[in-house]
Amino acid sequence: MYDFVVVGAGPSGSRFARSAAEAGHDVLVLESGEIGRPLACSGHVSLDVWAFVPDAARPRLRQNEIYGARFHPGGADSHAYPFYKDAPVSNVIDRVGLDRTLAECAREAGATVATGHTVTNVTERADRVEVDAETPEGSERFSCRVVCGADGPRSKVRSQLGLPEPDELLHGVLGFASGADHDDFVDVHLTVPGFFAWRIPRGEAGVEYGLAVEPGEDAADRFDAFVEAYDVDIERRCSGAIPIGPPDRTVGSRSFLVGDAAGQTKPFTGGGILYGMRAADVAADAIDPTRPETVEAYERAWRSELARDQRLGAVIRAGYSLPAAVQRAGMRLFSGEIGVHMDRPTSLFSIDQLRAMLSWK
Repeated sequence: MYDFVVVGAGPSGSRFARSAAEAGHDVLVLESGEIGRPLACSGHVSLDVWAFVPDAARPRLRQNEIYGARFHPGGADSHAYPFYKDAPVSNVIDRVGLDRTLAECAREAGATVATGHTVTNVTERADRVEVDAETPEGSERFSCRVVCGADGPRSKVRSQLGLPEPDELLHGVLGFASGADHDDFVDVHLTVPGFFAWRIPRGEAGVEYGLAVEPGEDAADRFDAFVEAYDVDIERRCSGAIPIGPPDRTVGSRSFLVGDAAGQTKPFTGGGILYGMRAADVAADAIDPTRPETVEAYERAWRSELARDQRLGAVIRAGYSLPAAVQRAGMRLFSGEIGVHMDRPTSLFSIDQLRAMLSWK
């Protein structure tokens, strides 16, 4: 019997597997397909990501350095309001490469990572959890003390165990155009109801375009109109669900959710790579598989870790729906140098941000 079976080899699942294996636990990771595929997540992340990967991986994963963002109340030709730092604030990375690197870190720590295993059923028993999976060779059943659901916004583990869903699932669309672009600013367009659209230069890898919409909106048509304004040819595109707002409960009797499955994302961007990995480390520290009731300690601890930033992030997102005139007035007032950390909205009240505001002329 395994100590943990982790369903999903994305960033949060692989990070938990690595941390749990380093703590001496017997860990199995099940991934339905090829690690990192299909791609359904942006590669724009804060510099904090480097704390989770080996130093040697940085050169091959980093595609571009970003110093700031231009906010547009309208389309491609609309006036832009810049927000920036005098040093890199974020990086654009090889998103597929990140997943593969994190999975390899889990393997090196002692976890077993098995691809081609599609989980079909999860059952909590009094003394174990049974996880059924389909493989090209047939069906397999794995037993563990605790199961980790790291299988994304439409989590099979979550549905099988009857855990509640995130508050909201947005529909995100990404598209990629070729042609090197080493610009060090991203573009953010407040033209999508309830959310935004973006353009991210990826160095030699080209340019990423994307947007997310609320349920009921036509994501494909809005995306086509957005990229048409930039007059670019999209060579490949992908889409996926973006969970916003964690569910009321993310643990069962011998189970827990992490990452997108738990709604551990930033409400104002939808990004969840760093939040999910931070929560994964919390889980590895809090949960003792021989004492499954410790999943409750994880429930409390991860919310304590992320709750303030998630609450403030929801307030920031509400600003996307303000009247355009109010948005422009706010951007005129606050544009310029900033001291804010892109993953931590609470940094709006930091000493760094105060210094940046005092430097405005």
